[in-house]
Formats: sequence, C-alpha cells, structure tokens
Amino acid sequence: MSSFKQRMDEARGLVKIDLVLKRARLVNVFSGEIHETEIGIHQGYFVGIGSFTDAEKELDLCGNYVVPGLIDGHVHIESSMLSPEEFCSLLLSHGVTTAIIDPHEIANVIGVDGIRYILDSVNPLPFNAYIALPSCVPATKLETSGASLRARELSEFLGHPRVIGLGEVMDFQGVIQARPDMVEKLELPLSFKDGHAPGISPQDLNAYYRAGIHTEHECSTVEEVRDRLRRGFHVMLREGSAAKNLMDLLPAVTSKNSGQCLLVTDDRHPTDLIHEGSIDNLVRLAIKSGMDPIQVIQMATINAARAIGLSGLGAIAPGYQADFVILKDLNQFEIEEVYWRGVKQSTRGERPRFSRFSISGLTESVHLGNWSPSKLRVSTKRNLDSGLETGSDDEASEFVKVRVIGVQSHSLVTSALIRELPVIDGCVQTDSKQKIAKIAVLERHHGTGNVGVGFVEGLGLKRGAIASTVAHDSHNLVVVGMSDEEMSLAIQTCVDMGGGLCLVAGNHVIGKIPLPLAGLMTDQDAEEVVRILDELHEKALTLGISRNVDPFMTLAFLSLPVIPELKITDLGLVDVGQFRLVETVL
Repeated sequence: MSSFKQRMDEARGLVKIDLVLKRARLVNVFSGEIHETEIGIHQGYFVGIGSFTDAEKELDLCGNYVVPGLIDGHVHIESSMLSPEEFCSLLLSHGVTTAIIDPHEIANVIGVDGIRYILDSVNPLPFNAYIALPSCVPATKLETSGASLRARELSEFLGHPRVIGLGEVMDFQGVIQARPDMVEKLELPLSFKDGHAPGISPQDLNAYYRAGIHTEHECSTVEEVRDRLRRGFHVMLREGSAAKNLMDLLPAVTSKNSGQCLLVTDDRHPTDLIHEGSIDNLVRLAIKSGMDPIQVIQMATINAARAIGLSGLGAIAPGYQADFVILKDLNQFEIEEVYWRGVKQSTRGERPRFSRFSISGLTESVHLGNWSPSKLRVSTKRNLDSGLETGSDDEASEFVKVRVIGVQSHSLVTSALIRELPVIDGCVQTDSKQKIAKIAVLERHHGTGNVGVGFVEGLGLKRGAIASTVAHDSHNLVVVGMSDEEMSLAIQTCVDMGGGLCLVAGNHVIGKIPLPLAGLMTDQDAEEVVRILDELHEKALTLGISRNVDPFMTLAFLSLPVIPELKITDLGLVDVGQFRLVETVL
C-alpha cells in the first residue's frame, strides 16, 4: 500500500492505528467549541477525529477534556538556572510541549559555544524545543559583554532543524535607522523575527514591523498592546517571575483581536516553575480573571503556533503532531496527563527524568582582573560648605543629591529618582533610614577591571549584601549592599564559586548557590535548586528585603540598559531614555 493510501485509510478509520482516545471532550481551537469525539493517533500524529474502531491501544477518557500541548512563545532557559534537560522536564509536567528558546543570556557570556550547548542538550529530548538565534549580543554599547555575535557567527546555525528564528530584537534604533550590522541579521533566511521594543513611538512601530518583526513581548500597558495590534503585531502577554504584565494587559484582549495574542513566560525562576507552573499558570490566571477558557487555550496553543510559524503544532486535528494534555476540569486547569507525539510524558505533575549533556569546558567564566574594594567608593568632587545639611550621626555627615535607581514591584521598569545621601570623608554613603543601598556591576568576562557604582531604592535592604553573576543582559557580576565590606565579601564569594548567588550579613556568608555553567546555570536537580533558593529568600527577609520582591530576579534586571528608566552596567549609570551614561552625583 502506498504511503498516501495508508494515510487516507488511517484518517478514515479503515486500518489499525496506534492509539484511540475514547469519549474525549475535545477543546477544539479551530471551531472554538467543546465536543465529544474519538481521537485517532498513529506514529506520533493525529490521524483525525470521529470514529476509530481498530487500534493497538484504547484509552477511555470518560468525558475528560483534551487540549493541545501548550506552547511558550518566548522563554530564556537560563533564567530558570537549570540545565536545559531539567527545564524541559519541568515544562512537560506542566503541559508545555513546545517552547521557543532564546539563548541570549548564555550567548552573552560564552558566545556560539553557549548556543551549541543549548542545541546539543535539547536535541534528544521528547520536547519541541526551537531556538531563536540571539540578535543582540552584546545588547548595547553601554556595557561589556562576554561575546559579540554578528550575522556571520549566527549563520553557522542556519539550516539546523531546531533553529527557526531571530531572537528578540532589542536594538530597535538599529532597526529603524537601518544600521548595516542589524540589517545583516534581519536579512538572514529565518522566517520568524521576535520583537522587543519598549518605549518605541507609535510611528516608529511602522518601520519596526516592516523590518519583518511581527511579535512583541515587552508591552506593559493596554495602549501599547493596542498600538501593536493595530499594526498587525502578534502580542505576547507575559507573566514571568520579575515582569508580571498579564493581568494589566488582559483588558486589551477582546473576542475580535484575541487571535493576535499569545502567552509567554520570558523569564521564570525554578521556584515559580515548580510551585506555580509555566504557561499553565498563565492559563489559570486568565480564566480566573473571567476570560472564556477556550479563548485562553487558543492563546496558549494555536495562536502561538501561528504567530511563530509552527505548522502542525498547537491543535488537535488531522496531520497535527500528537501533543496533548488531559484535564478533568477546564476552569481549574489541573493537568492529569501530558503526551508528546502520542507517548505519555507526565501524570499529575510527575515529571520525566533525562540524562544531561556534559558541561565540560563551559564553567570558567568569572574573571574580574584588576579589581579592589576601593572601586566600590562613590566620591564627590563637589565642594561642600557649611551651608549644607548636617546629619545627626556621631560622625558629621553632609548631604549631596544623587541619582538613584527606583525598583518598581513586579516590573522590569525602574524609576530615575533624585535623593539626598550623606557624605563622609568625601564618599557618598548608603542610608538605611531611606532603605537606599549601594549597587555595583563588575565586568567579569575579560578582566578589564571595570566597575560601575550607583545607588538603589526599593529592594528594602537594611543591612548586608546580595550578589549574583546573573545580570541581564551581559551577565556581569552585580552586587547590592549597605557597606563596602559586605559587598566585597559577596563579590569574592561569587568568584570562589565560579559564579552564582549569595547573601552576606556582616562578615558572614549566610547563603549561596553555585552556578558553574557560565555563571548562569547549575546541573543540580530542580528540586534541590528550589530548596536552596527558598532558603535564600527566607534569609533575604532577615536583611530587610520585602516578601513582595524576588531579590535575585529583581537584582538580575537592574543592569539591563534596554528597559527604562535608569539602570547600571559595568560602565556606569545608564539613562535609558537618553541612551547614555550619566553621573551618579549631581
């Protein structure tokens, strides 16, 4: 029998197939309805719906719901701090069978070797892991990255079956001004180009779209969503661990425009992955807000597939890949079973276990070079006179105005604040009363000795220090503290670990987790990583950090100079709106 005739007979229910799902309540993302049917599966694909009487195996679902495997349209594995194998395992247990992975973070540290590692790790897994090549390494010229990837370096990966697109194009100025290096990347033969343009003017959005960039995940207001929808963009509604925009943006979604909307996590900590979930968590939040469950499921499946160009994924229909999730209750969206290509991968949250690709050769990534604690000082050359305010401490303190980074709850956006801080012996001090701490970013890739120093408000830190080698996007070493001594100890601890996270109180390290893989990830089990992180978060409370702040995730984004309003890199404070370095002391 010809293969064509075989497919026809399978679809018509005339020959034996591998599996039939009996008494299934299908959530049909095409027709927007729920209907009871049988679902036929053969050799990893749906052969159709209707009636199938001859199968190797029958599964009676007793009226349970069947929905397509969920799709995360934009995510960075590195933000989970887990190996790709552990990350994909967790996603499968939460009903996510497909993810568009942007290895932007590891590429900023170790370049093409990081992309190769991600590809090699995900390739054997029972999971649809697709790669969007990082478009902005480095992200800006206002920081020092570990690598530089031009179109020539990216072209090495063209033709790889898992490489499908160009990752988030953060340099929107380079796009609309048609800078040659960005144009070369946009002209690579990749069908999908991911957007990232917070703060871009509505008029410039026209040019951004005409460049072939048709998605956006950085919307934080309803008006931004509408501006993009009106121009044809597919809007990614994001709910990560640091940036939680979903509930703010859902009012922009209507029955008339929801087909242009999809769900993404972007950056998700392992604690949230285990305790709350991935895209399934976004589905539950949207349904709880009052949205129609079928509409939400469409955003989590077929809408994502269409936006990204994943033909054959995101639906339960003839010829589509047999990735699906079984549920008892659609509104609660508690997952019973997860299947990938017709093979069960998870039952009631139990996750599969995968062997891991070697990280040999990817662990030497922290090189501070010529650095000393004296570089943490913020001096003022201003001539202070007796007319300035004097503090009430035992040691006389005069005050100066300084720029301060203002942390906003559950947002990547920061405020550009002006505050008065005390000066002792010509050095600007932290202020526990105002809960203003010092922040520093140390270049860790090339040993340049660069250190940018400023101040931050909103973390709640009253004492001690917190440090991390996870610092978007260049992932230099970032540290926040109330004293230079505590900050120095935290820095040295990160160096000694070869990268990682740590907490310091006084002259003691009170908590740490090594991240030996590029200073971003670990090969430990997810549960062990979460256990340590939970301990770190509890200990962070003793330093004054609020429960409403994820200390390490928030810290990681304070050095991201493409998100407004004031950030810091190894080169100094960055006014994102002006796209320039500014002085700390006014």
